[in-house]
Amino acid sequence: MRVAALQMVSTDQLSDNLQQAQTLLEQAAQAGAELAVLPEYFCLIGQRDADKLAIQEPFGSGPMQDFLAATARRLGLWIVAGTLPITADQKDRVFNSSLAYNPQGECVARYDKIHLFRFDNGSESYDESRVLERGHTPTVFALPSRDGHTWHVGMSICYDMRFPELYRAYAEQGVDLILAPSAFTHITGQAHWEVLLRARAIENLSFVAAAAQGGVHPSGRRTWGQSLVVDPWGQVLAQQAQGAGVVLADCDAARLLQLRSQLPSLQHRVLA
Repeated sequence: MRVAALQMVSTDQLSDNLQQAQTLLEQAAQAGAELAVLPEYFCLIGQRDADKLAIQEPFGSGPMQDFLAATARRLGLWIVAGTLPITADQKDRVFNSSLAYNPQGECVARYDKIHLFRFDNGSESYDESRVLERGHTPTVFALPSRDGHTWHVGMSICYDMRFPELYRAYAEQGVDLILAPSAFTHITGQAHWEVLLRARAIENLSFVAAAAQGGVHPSGRRTWGQSLVVDPWGQVLAQQAQGAGVVLADCDAARLLQLRSQLPSLQHRVLA
């Protein structure tokens, strides 16, 4: 199955970001991708955290969700929409939600980011809990591919990748592709991005696709980029450093099964 991890440099203008996303999705479809993954905050990286509140949508309706559904139908493409702000119970909070659409334009899965990022090194600080309500439920969906294999896809977002228990739970459910749309900061990405993603692939014998933000945004925020696809042996199949683009890789179900047969480490666990 050909997977596309779409790298963006989102701005503080929703319409511009949707246009950029549309262009990349069209490129992915033209290149033969069955699944295209947008990055975290593909719709907006604003000047301040609260900007997310202004564009929030109730789950199931709104311009962003209509755009995603229509684009999936038009292109005949599975789309996982990085993240967008979905209305929460608390008035001053939103969920950071990743939505999966099938080629008929139906939303078949929703994952709300469980682990909220907080970082402060004295000169750069972030705290997603100021405007985000955290999710609670790991989410898996089935993707019947043209290769005849039904891929079981585990959803996650950015900071989640530092918490291996989420991915081990996915492995126990038979997940064979993990998605990690992200907006990693430059400083943390430079230190930990690739090693974390390769570790999640290796320890769970799973493909990993991570679509990222990659550049300097109008707010001055700098994101790491390096969108990639990793195979279950930890090999990076495709990667892009910075800037908008489409990272394409073929995920081979036969190789997945071969590696799990050769090294059945998931069956060798002793400690739960």
